[in-house]
Order: sequence, then structure tokens, then C-alpha cells
Amino acid sequence: MGVVVTLAEGPPATDRARAVFDAVWPGEGSQVTPNLMRALLHAGGYCSIAIDDDTGATVGAALGFPARDATLAGGVFLHSHMAAAIEGWRDRGVGTLLKQHQRAWAVAQGIPVVSWTFDPLVRRNAYLNVIRLGVEVRDYHPDFYGEMPDAINAGDRTDRLVAWWVVGSERAERAARGDIAAPDDAEVRARARDLIRFDAAGNPEAAQPPEEDETVLVSLPDDIVALRRADPGLGLRWRLAVREALTASFERGLRVATVTSAGSYVLEPWEGDTA
Repeated sequence: MGVVVTLAEGPPATDRARAVFDAVWPGEGSQVTPNLMRALLHAGGYCSIAIDDDTGATVGAALGFPARDATLAGGVFLHSHMAAAIEGWRDRGVGTLLKQHQRAWAVAQGIPVVSWTFDPLVRRNAYLNVIRLGVEVRDYHPDFYGEMPDAINAGDRTDRLVAWWVVGSERAERAARGDIAAPDDAEVRARARDLIRFDAAGNPEAAQPPEEDETVLVSLPDDIVALRRADPGLGLRWRLAVREALTASFERGLRVATVTSAGSYVLEPWEGDTA
């Protein structure tokens, strides 16, 4: 696969990025209008496109804008609002290329952190963020965006976790080299309790909350996007069970330490910020 990521600095490049976003999140109207895209980039935002070397087709895109956090030196981080690969190009490394380009851009701009939200139930995103990129996972926001009408999110609660990527950290460097490995799921299960259990009908539910010094797992469904299309009720039960398990863990001082080979979160006692 020959894919090159480049900045989208004006039409028609930004139109190609917008086309990716509309293809990935189809709905009424455009995800990002031309005038909003222009304003975001004029204000110091970031937009990139991933291009297939063989065909010249745009296969992915990312968009972010400056945000503020008073705890950071300089107070500014980049909020990565959208990043996606089109159908047929997912799970082929395009997302990693887009994020690493974004990281390099942030470093060049003197921006210490890139942050974004992601659906807690999407395994491939959890794996990408924690293992391939080396992010810190912060905060659980139930129904963060409210109702969304696009084809991916329609009919579901828009719960989100926050990814906090310290772009110059040792963990980010290790991830960029491919030096972070996902632990074997079976081995972790042999020593840690899963906070997701199943009732007699096979429905997921949250188990007893963890202790403050306990290492626990939180399992995820194989493919939440396909599941909620086929069985919205079961998808909602997964949503609520994982919400309860993760929020209870965060309330007791645990944070996501890693993601296993099977896509389960591993949570351990928190040792403080890395920024």
C-alpha cells in the first residue's frame, strides 16, 4: 500500500477532505461546510488528506482546531475533531498514518498535546489509540454529542472517551516505533476480573464495581457498528453495561492502562498525568 498524507491547505484539497467526512458519516447536508472549513484553517486549524499513490484517490482525512487547557504550558492543544478512512481502506494503516502526520504537525507548531473523543465500544479505535498511538485515556462523557443523525451514530447514545496524546512523550515515541504490544487477552483474564458479565439470556451487564487497588478488564462487543444495526436493543445493553463499568472504574481512581489482543480494556490504579 502506497499512501501519502499531506496538508489540505485550500480548495480543492479541503473539498477532498470534506468528501471523505461525508462518505464516512453520511447524513443530511455536509459534515463540514466550505465556509466553516475555511474559518477553522484560517484560525490555525489542521486538515490533512491521505492519498493512494497508485490511483490518486483520497482515501482518508483528518481535521482539528486549536483548543485551550490551562494546565498545559502555553495553554494550547489541538482538538482532533474528525479522522477517518473510507470504506475499503479501514484496518489498513491509514488511520495511523493520518494521526502520525497530525502528531508531526503539532510538534512542529510547538503544540504539546493532541486530543480527541472516541466511541468506547469500537474495538479498532481503542486498539489504534492505546496501542498504535500511545494515548492516555481520560474521562467518560455519557451522550457527549447528544443525538446525531448520521448513518453511523443514528439511534445510539453518543458516549465518548477522551484520548489525550502527549506528542513528545516516551510512550508516543515507543508507539510510533511499534514498540507497544497488546497483552494476550487470556493471560490478563487469568489474573484480572472482567467487569462485564452476562445474564442467563446472554445479555451483557456490569459486574460489581472494582476496588481502588484492583486491576480489571472491560470486554467489548466484536463489532458494535454491525451489532446495533442488526439488534439495536442488544447494542444499547452493551452501551449501558460498558458505561457503568468504565465510569465506576474511573470514579475509583482507575484508568485505562492498555488494550488486550482481543480488544478488552485493562484498567489499573492511576499514577498521575503524563503531560
